[in-house]
Amino acid sequence: MVKKPARPILFWTPEVLGLLFAAFVSLFALDIFGQGYSLWETAVGLFMHLRPVWVMLIALVIAWRWEWLSGILFIGFGAWYLLTFWRQFGWPVYLVMAGPAFLVGILFLIDWRYRTK
Repeated sequence: MVKKPARPILFWTPEVLGLLFAAFVSLFALDIFGQGYSLWETAVGLFMHLRPVWVMLIALVIAWRWEWLSGILFIGFGAWYLLTFWRQFGWPVYLVMAGPAFLVGILFLIDWRYRTK
């Protein structure tokens, strides 16, 4: 059983890490601004680049009610990244991009497990 003072830490850690990871991934969308596109093309390109971030933010909103579902969504995001970009980059890229998603997903599942007890 998790001690009472550790419960808020267990609850907030995956939320905060999920927000930080979404902010990190959103930084990669900034490359659209240097491409010389028109305003409309830039807006569409920015929306397309931010799709994974929207999914992560929706998963974080879902986490307020169903931690287990957010855990599965974050683990799914990490697995999707690995399957989509396999053999295109070196292992450090996979560790930086899929590792935090797996970590946040596992933390959500741990939080859910201790909340049900």
